[in-house]
Amino acid sequence: MVKTLYIGNLPFSASEEDLRSVFSDYETVSSVKVITDRETGRSRGFGFVELDENEASSAIEALNGVEMGGRNLRINEAKKREPRRDRF
Repeated sequence: MVKTLYIGNLPFSASEEDLRSVFSDYETVSSVKVITDRETGRSRGFGFVELDENEASSAIEALNGVEMGGRNLRINEAKKREPRRDRF
């Protein structure tokens, strides 16, 4: 089973390949996504990594607080997104 991790405090210059290299010790990484602004294409400073649930907790423990591009990563298990409410 796959677990999704939230990766926060990413450097704005980080690419998906950069993030994948941080998780290179974990063979079961199935996807990496850096979230970007729709209009500018610039990173929003966070992303998601999917990997095997057996490795997720060890990845959080090993990589939470690790420095990347001068910033300390914040890693935890991603939460399900709440449905949007109408603003009207």
